[in-house]
Amino acid sequence: MTAGHLPCFAGVLLLLLCGTSRAQYSSDQCSWRGSGLTHELHTRDVEQVYLRCSQGTLEWLYPTGAIVVNLRPNMDSLAARRHLSVCIKPSRDSQGTNIYLDRAGELRLLLREQEQSLGRVHCFGIQEGALFVEAIPHRDISRRITAFQYEFVSERQGLDSLDAPCQPCSDQEVLLAVCTSDFVGRGSISTVEKVEEQTSITVTLSWLYRQKSRVFLSGGGRVRRWMGHVQMPTQCEVSPGDGEYLFTGTVRLGEAWLSCAPRYEDFLRLYGEAVEQGTNPCHIDMS
Repeated sequence: MTAGHLPCFAGVLLLLLCGTSRAQYSSDQCSWRGSGLTHELHTRDVEQVYLRCSQGTLEWLYPTGAIVVNLRPNMDSLAARRHLSVCIKPSRDSQGTNIYLDRAGELRLLLREQEQSLGRVHCFGIQEGALFVEAIPHRDISRRITAFQYEFVSERQGLDSLDAPCQPCSDQEVLLAVCTSDFVGRGSISTVEKVEEQTSITVTLSWLYRQKSRVFLSGGGRVRRWMGHVQMPTQCEVSPGDGEYLFTGTVRLGEAWLSCAPRYEDFLRLYGEAVEQGTNPCHIDMS
């Protein structure tokens, strides 16, 4: 048996061998909503679902049988697709199924039913296969709904920020992060909370240079401040109140993930030297 893979049990094999059915409720290129009630007399049915947008949602009510979710970005270049990752974020009410990665009939468990209620983002390479969402047999399925958001991201944004060791960014990486990140802000760490595979830090910003979406909210008051939560790998050691940083990172499914975070005084020196040498890749207003 291949390490990290689950055996294909008889029930799963029967599901894979069964015919497929047509779309159930509603489906477009971005999102899908369906019901397992159409499988009531054919509980071994497997339905094929195709989603082709950069982001969207899936909602499966009263799950029975299984669905195969084919996430295929609308891109002409196959080479470009190979460098994409997919991130999914289950709803905290999601239940009734286990979610696998299906590559050529070989299943690898991605999310158990109990893990979906945590509502955490999970990423995987697009080449790792389709999503095989298998219903867990229950006598009463009336309250069980599997739901998640998905989003395509670059391979580096999708996997490295979750799994790579926590290492300081090089000078060039810091300068590029300021130019290309979804958010850039100057501030400090208020609190640190570690939960299993990730660390959540509460950040208070004295200056917000840019943000892709409203992950940092203004606190109002005479002195303007922004506050938000930033996720990072659990192996990164940080402490609240430990100086001032320049925070940069990506936004995935509404969550901010840390990329480079040099101390602010170090960034000022680095950026000033780059400006003098004409090597800064973009301009940032430091006033």
